[in-house]
Amino acid sequence: MNQETNQEKTFHLYSQRVISIATYFGGPLAAGILARQNFINLGKEQLGKNALIIGILSTILLFVGIFSVPDHIMDKIPNAVIPLVYTGIIYLILEKFQGSELKEHKENNRPFYSAWKATGIGAVCMLILLGGIFGYAFLSPDDFDTKKYDNGIAKFNKNEEKALLLFSIIETNNPDKIIEHIDNVGLPAWQENLKLLDDLDNIEGLYDQLKNQNEILRQYSKLRIEAFELIKKSVKEDSNKYGREIEELNRQIDEILKKL
Repeated sequence: MNQETNQEKTFHLYSQRVISIATYFGGPLAAGILARQNFINLGKEQLGKNALIIGILSTILLFVGIFSVPDHIMDKIPNAVIPLVYTGIIYLILEKFQGSELKEHKENNRPFYSAWKATGIGAVCMLILLGGIFGYAFLSPDDFDTKKYDNGIAKFNKNEEKALLLFSIIETNNPDKIIEHIDNVGLPAWQENLKLLDDLDNIEGLYDQLKNQNEILRQYSKLRIEAFELIKKSVKEDSNKYGREIEELNRQIDEILKKL
C-alpha cells in the first residue's frame, strides 16, 4: 500500500519557469498545453480541459488583437514587448491555480519534466503561430478595396500630369494659351482631384495612414489651385505684383511634397 502511495507521488510536473519559457516562444497555446498536463497529473482533468480551451481562445484573441492594431502603431512596438506581456500574465495565472502544488512538489523533491521537452512543445506552438500569421497575411482578402484606391491614385496622378503642363506652356509666353490651359485643363483637373480624394476617403476599411496621405494630397491640390489662379491673374493683368504670393505658395507646395 505504501509502495502504491509513493508511486502516486512520483508524477512529473512542468515548473513555472519552464512553462514561462515555452509560453514566450509558443504563446498562450503552449501555456495551455503544459498547464493542462500539470492539471491532469494533479488529478484535475476538468481544469486541464479548461486550461487548453483558454489557451486556444487566448491565442485567437492575440491574433485578432495584433491584426486589429494599425501597422504604423505596431511598427513602434518593440518585438519583445507583446511576448513579455502575455508571458507575465500567464505566469500570474499559473501562480494562482498551480502555484501551491508546484511549490509543494519542489519542496518534496518530486520530479519535474525537462526544460527540453517543454521547449519542444513551445517550438511546435511557435510554428503553428507563424503558420497562422503567414496564412493571414498571404491568404486573407484585403481589408479594403485596393483596386478602387489604386485606380483613384492613378487618376489623380494623370490629372496632375495634365495640369502641370502649364509650366511648359508658360515658356511659350503666349497669354491666351496659358489662360486657356488654366481654365480648361489645370483648374478642372485639381478640382477633380479633390473629389477623387473625397471618394477615396469613403472607401470602407481604408487604413489610417492612407487617409493621412489623402489629406496631404488634398492640401497639395488646394495650394495648386491657389497658385494657378494667381498665375492666371498675373498673366491677365500682365503684372508681377503676385510674384511673392506665388513664390510663397510654391514654397508651401515643396514642403507638402516632402511629407509624401
